[in-house]
Amino acid sequence: MKATTKRKRAGPKKRKPAARKKVRRISWFDRFLRTLPFSEKEIQRGFTWLVIAASIVLIFVVARWFGVFSMAHEQYAQLAAKAGFEVKRVEITGMKRVDKLKVYDLVLAEKERSMPLVDVDQIRDDLIGYGWIKDVRVSRRLPDLLIVEITEREPIAVWQHGEKLSLIDRKGFVLENVPVKEVRGLKKIYGEGANKEMVELEQLMDAAPSLKPHISAASWIGNRRWDITFKTGETLALPEGEQEAEKAFLNFARMDGIHRLLGRDLIYFDLRDPKRALLRRKKKTPPAPNEDKQGKGKQEGTAA
Repeated sequence: MKATTKRKRAGPKKRKPAARKKVRRISWFDRFLRTLPFSEKEIQRGFTWLVIAASIVLIFVVARWFGVFSMAHEQYAQLAAKAGFEVKRVEITGMKRVDKLKVYDLVLAEKERSMPLVDVDQIRDDLIGYGWIKDVRVSRRLPDLLIVEITEREPIAVWQHGEKLSLIDRKGFVLENVPVKEVRGLKKIYGEGANKEMVELEQLMDAAPSLKPHISAASWIGNRRWDITFKTGETLALPEGEQEAEKAFLNFARMDGIHRLLGRDLIYFDLRDPKRALLRRKKKTPPAPNEDKQGKGKQEGTAA
């Protein structure tokens, strides 16, 4: 009886619940990679090359920081100099007005220097700073020749500002101050800041080639417009604005071609008003009294 009771109490054994399978969560980065049109191998290969490139850049930065490249370049320059590749001759061409002593002082400083150490760009930048030099070409001709080819600016006018006279080129670049005796044959430009308007003035004069040879001077009035003076003494007042001034200048060239306005008894032309042109004649000076008496005496004598 006791044994039977124990069996009844024990009863059937309960089964343990099955373990739940863990669900792997996909990160946002994996989702992003899956959207790319590349396979997993291609992406891994790309990351590998990226790491290699970053390592190369890091090595380059570190080497430059410690001066490895400059030391290697110095060693290379010394070897080149021992082999005969150093500046022993200097050839300079194109100098007419530029200060030759300044140029030679700068260029001859490169003599006895190894060719790889000659900085042609720096030489060019230093020479461009001189007023007369418009452009410079510096080149090496191995084994030992340094060539400097200079292109000078051409003076096109004389700018009077205050009591100074300065030669300027077509772009208004100030070349140098000059005495009065050196300004013959060049146009004269007057007015504060007139040199900065030289490009506009040249374009204006080029618009009427028939008038350009007859112009002797130009005055920049009130920092806004031009007065043109001709060799025959007349003055032409032009309006403000590039287009308005060019239109008025072409109109005057047309009128001069038809009516021959220059070289007559007119001294002033005002074309500032586009609707009308104002002309001013020379004042007629009365003859001197002595001239009248002499004229009368001659007439009386002739009549007699």
